[in-house]
Amino acid sequence: MKEIRVHGRGGQGAVVAAQMLAVAFVKEGKYATSFPMFGGERRGAPVSAFVRFDDKPIRLRTQIYYPDCLIIIDPMLSRSSTVFTGLKPGGIVIMNFPRPLKESPHENVEVMGIVDATGIALAEIGRAITNTCILGALARTTAWLTLDSILESFEAYFSGKVLDGNVRCATRGFRETDIMRFGGK
Repeated sequence: MKEIRVHGRGGQGAVVAAQMLAVAFVKEGKYATSFPMFGGERRGAPVSAFVRFDDKPIRLRTQIYYPDCLIIIDPMLSRSSTVFTGLKPGGIVIMNFPRPLKESPHENVEVMGIVDATGIALAEIGRAITNTCILGALARTTAWLTLDSILESFEAYFSGKVLDGNVRCATRGFRETDIMRFGGK
């Protein structure tokens, strides 16, 4: 089983990203679960969401304390050491950040996918909602699922011009992600 923890702020689409990701894994024949954890339920408050996927049914329903992968939707959250708490050695991080990092943000990070999701979202949909772009970056960085499955999952959440804009965001996220590898520490 692989476990993914998504960090963002209320209004950035972290919870919907986790839901769409679970749908995409199911489209690929996997079992998947997703659920959120809220603090103060208001725009701008820190939000975490959790996704598990596996080849067999998932019975575990707890928070994810030791993720294989972190998705950091809000670039300011990368400055918080608590975001990286529990990341397994050899961990993967997908982060919305305008440029590649010079060094690993945590000793357990082995692979990072960095994408300027904010810039892409502003260009494609006119709003800084970066969740779909980040999912494209996840597909490219991990190869755990295809971009096509992610794009198909959008159809349950969007339609018309909104769907088209989010498809462009995810596709650019996939294409424009810088993948960084760090030596094991």
